[in-house]
Amino acid sequence: MFITFEGIDGSGKSTQIRLLYNRLEEHDVPVSVFREPGGTPLSESVRNLLLDDQHDVHPVAEVLLFSAARAQLIAREVLPRLEKGEVVVLDRFYDSTTAYQGYGRESLPIDEIRRINKIASLKRVPDITFYLRISLEEAEARRSEQKPDRMEQAGNDFYRKVISGFDRLAQGEARFVTLEASDGKERLHEEIWNRVSSTLRNHGLIK
Repeated sequence: MFITFEGIDGSGKSTQIRLLYNRLEEHDVPVSVFREPGGTPLSESVRNLLLDDQHDVHPVAEVLLFSAARAQLIAREVLPRLEKGEVVVLDRFYDSTTAYQGYGRESLPIDEIRRINKIASLKRVPDITFYLRISLEEAEARRSEQKPDRMEQAGNDFYRKVISGFDRLAQGEARFVTLEASDGKERLHEEIWNRVSSTLRNHGLIK
């Protein structure tokens, strides 16, 4: 089972991924978690380049760097684990590229972004995508004490476009489950677990 989490920084993805990971381990379900970009030595190196505010990265180069890191992660870690029957959870996937670099940066037409995403993901589509929706104001309040990276320095207009992009994706993709990130973390976790556990039961992976 291939699960992805999406949303802007401050939406609580990391917390919900940790809670889901712990719950799966309690049920003896083999599970691996990776972040995007990252998850392999090459992908982590690309991540450092992309988030370093000392670099001036052209928007098209940004798309291609994210995509290169993704292709390496999918080929080296994600697909082999899925083939062994593991649950793989990603903190971001190609929907972030569509929202951030497509709608936010307007680096390339959305159709071109989608074609690049298809290539970089080796045509693998998530089984379910949890979109943690949050207002820009609440997200800013949550991350107010953190030093912003290069992406987070893009400004409010950029982030409004990103949120709009995620909203459009959620409306057009059946695999998206939209959750209000302002709800309590335990309530959110139970909603996520109900969705995931239902699928796992249908496949006989948990009782």
